[in-house]
Amino acid sequence: MMEYAIEAEGLVKRYGDKVALNGVDLEVRAGEVIGVLGPNGAGKTTTVRILATLMRPDGGRARVGGHDVVRDPVRVRSLIGLTGQYASVDETLSAAENLVLYGRLLNLPRRQAKARAAELLERFELATEADRPLRTFSGGMRRRLDLAASLVGDARILFLDEPTTGLDPHTRNQLWEVVRGLVHDGSTVLLTTQYLEEADQLADRITVVDRGRVVAEGRPGELKRRVGGQIMHVRPTLPADLDAVTAILTELTGHAPAQDPGAGLVTVPAADPMLVSALVRRLESAGITADELGLRLPSLDEVFLALTRQDAGTRRVAA
Repeated sequence: MMEYAIEAEGLVKRYGDKVALNGVDLEVRAGEVIGVLGPNGAGKTTTVRILATLMRPDGGRARVGGHDVVRDPVRVRSLIGLTGQYASVDETLSAAENLVLYGRLLNLPRRQAKARAAELLERFELATEADRPLRTFSGGMRRRLDLAASLVGDARILFLDEPTTGLDPHTRNQLWEVVRGLVHDGSTVLLTTQYLEEADQLADRITVVDRGRVVAEGRPGELKRRVGGQIMHVRPTLPADLDAVTAILTELTGHAPAQDPGAGLVTVPAADPMLVSALVRRLESAGITADELGLRLPSLDEVFLALTRQDAGTRRVAA
């Protein structure tokens, strides 16, 4: 079994004067889920398009399933499945007809294409809707069918480019369970997403891309520990005490805390574990009670914002 299902080294892509990718490196082990994060325009989708052979790089090289994406694109395409940001299924056809069509386009005999379609509809809990016109499907059902379509050829390497964009939380959770099932069965997944919780839930490792460069990579917990240490969070019982809590935390830590008046929360980086007991004493002395108080690792949202601020393009954090 190959060690790496996806390898990229120094990928470069330009659109006129604009540099979309400026030396992107990736390594994804077989059976692993890697989450690729970055702000809009960071180069996530361009990277996926190159790896899926839909676009040629202007520099660097990439291998998928052990095959060069430029020299052997046909072989690469036989190994991969791709689900883009928007459903690629045909609304004029039923769910079953869509999957059979994909099978025929992959040169499956008609009987085998029908059998594969039935298998996937059952797996994605769409069997009872097999003959319904797609225009009657909800957004979540379409996305499940779109993901099923990417598996008609029994692909073991999947590129999911923001697959849950626009879905409600319940439907997103359903799709997460589908992805977990695919990984359990041995698939390798490269996932790009704008939902940081999604990467936290699904990814074994995370690569953060900003302005066409990789600025950080590692496991979610490793990135959280490396970027900013722990966070002290305090939610005073009375919203009127927010300013007083902020002043106390400023004095104790030497940092200006962040206030979230809507959530009634004050947060500040906290390197000293003894800060909790010191804060409790100060709050008690000031007659302030708190509904919530403690230390935690930064959220992935906080890590993402720290890594993609203006100077992030000049740094690389490897975990």
